[in-house]
Amino acid sequence: MMTNLFSVFDPSSSMGLSMNWVSLILGMFLIPFSKWVINSRWVVMMELLVMKLYSEMKVLFSSSSKMVAVIFSALFLFIMFNNIMGLTPYVYTATSHLAITLSLAFPLWLGYFSFGWMMNCKWMLAHLMPQGTPGLLMPFMVIIESVSSLIRPGTLAVRLMANMIAGHLLLVLVSSSVSGLSALMFWGIILTQILLVVLEVAVAIIQSYVLVILSVLYSSEV
Repeated sequence: MMTNLFSVFDPSSSMGLSMNWVSLILGMFLIPFSKWVINSRWVVMMELLVMKLYSEMKVLFSSSSKMVAVIFSALFLFIMFNNIMGLTPYVYTATSHLAITLSLAFPLWLGYFSFGWMMNCKWMLAHLMPQGTPGLLMPFMVIIESVSSLIRPGTLAVRLMANMIAGHLLLVLVSSSVSGLSALMFWGIILTQILLVVLEVAVAIIQSYVLVILSVLYSSEV
């Protein structure tokens, strides 16, 4: 019986006792313990990556918010590892599920959104009314800005999920056309798949960066 194309994104479609969610922490176990030693190449590379992210975040954060930058850097590494692990055969892509992406975006949004309204209510109210708005459009701008603020976690979650699903569907569609082809066409599709995998690795890193940077921008408003 032909399976649904989207069944590859169902966490319970392949096993009765689903272990697909283990992929959330699988990347940590696949890294040898020797790589976590201080001054190892792996640790140095992670430090350079985190410092690069911090150099971009500190423009928005004050010098007293280093811990916030560390939290966002850890979120970037977590999402990046899960996106890349999803490209491994027989490993479920957890970030292609809305429950995971929304659980990453919603608590962050709820935290700094609530903090802004409790600690800086006047600024949050002023943010609903862009400077220079005509008086006739003020009620509509308040509604638009309010809706824009409320849907932010949803847009972050759907953006990450949709990009992960789109890339995997493209790989599935290309691989399904391999059977019954000549040798030349076969190797052509194999080369295409290799290029698509490289592209998907880039997309996995970029989407992690986009979600974190947008979260930083949203939190800097409060």
